[in-house]
Amino acid sequence: MYYKTKVIDFIRVPPASFAEDTKVSVVQEIKKKFNGYINQDIGFVIDVSEVNNVGDGMILPGDGSAHYNVEFTLLTFKPELQEIVLGKITNVADFGAFINIGPVEGMIHISQTMNDFVSYSKDGVLLGKNTKHSLKVGDVCKARIIAVSYKDLSNPKIGLTMRQQGLGKDDWIEEENKVEEKGAK
Repeated sequence: MYYKTKVIDFIRVPPASFAEDTKVSVVQEIKKKFNGYINQDIGFVIDVSEVNNVGDGMILPGDGSAHYNVEFTLLTFKPELQEIVLGKITNVADFGAFINIGPVEGMIHISQTMNDFVSYSKDGVLLGKNTKHSLKVGDVCKARIIAVSYKDLSNPKIGLTMRQQGLGKDDWIEEENKVEEKGAK
């Protein structure tokens, strides 16, 4: 889920940036500080949405830089358990597939790709034995988030499944809906 998160923080602006407009310098320093920032509470920082308020600057003894109390808004992505996401398959391996779900990648274990016996072919495709469904790089799929781990903040893990109704590739879902319609008649 994407969020706009309000943050209040002290932002350090080095003396080399004093010649620039204060707000421009503050935005540059916020972007440096929060670029690639990952936190369990707010998720993945994508960008600085807006700077709401820049307080008066203070110069701390022995530092020389100006420190501003700043209120700003970050655009963040925080994966939520049970959330359904749309993504593109970026890599297929013998143990599963990786899917880009916006600013991050999640992993779908081979056992969670489809309701079928799944095998991995040498040309990098996951194949369903009975359904003949295939999953390859570039496929667009719907998946559900079933696990989120921030144990290693430099490399958070997101686990996904496509084994539930309404998930998987669009053609799988259409096929599933046609079978249900026939059964209802």
